[in-house]
Amino acid sequence: MTTLGVNIDHIANVRQARKTIEPDPVQFAFLAELGGADSITVHLREDRRHIQDRDVFLLKETIKTRLNLEMAATKEMLEIAKKLLPDYVTIVPEKREEVTTEGGLDVKSNVNHLKNFVKNLEDSNIEVSAFIDPVSEQINYSKEIGFKFIELHTGKYAELTGQDQYEELQRIIESTHLASDLGLVINAGHGLNYNNVKKIAAINNINELNIGHSIVARALAVGLEKSVREMKSLITSN
Repeated sequence: MTTLGVNIDHIANVRQARKTIEPDPVQFAFLAELGGADSITVHLREDRRHIQDRDVFLLKETIKTRLNLEMAATKEMLEIAKKLLPDYVTIVPEKREEVTTEGGLDVKSNVNHLKNFVKNLEDSNIEVSAFIDPVSEQINYSKEIGFKFIELHTGKYAELTGQDQYEELQRIIESTHLASDLGLVINAGHGLNYNNVKKIAAINNINELNIGHSIVARALAVGLEKSVREMKSLITSN
């Protein structure tokens, strides 16, 4: 059964807009878990634009599910991860000028660096995932590097409509089959919402969907616990 990881970065965005103490993403993680979240995802960016160091360490101490730390493959983030010991790390590309993550990690161009980076994390008993586009070449290199998990980037699927979206969905399905044949655990996420999630959730061998913005946006109207319950129902009703 596909599980749901809830990204709470956008709660921190609201807090950081005023540089105040509320809303506290740690408190909202508790509500997300009440709604059925199977894991909590946070992206600790190099510029600390939303999630802060105190957030990740408090989340590690207080959440009852699993903590997924999204981060760039840098020395600073490696040191933080080894101190924090999250349940798993998702390595993502990061540009300071981007509003949100714009695409998947180019693992092909960073094989040696990522091999060492992944081994360093795994030596600390941290599971490691690569956030990549649904492209066979990137999947094959992820396997070669030593990743045991991947997260397929669904942003393009979420942006498209009609036949174009259907074709992108087929690409995600084919990528999932390839990754599964290679023995990788497959997560997916980015841009998924209440209108487009069911087709992704219906793909065989999708382990977990990581969703944030649409859940937080809906929570403004219906409350976070209810918004998570609704998303969880959509994912598990296939």
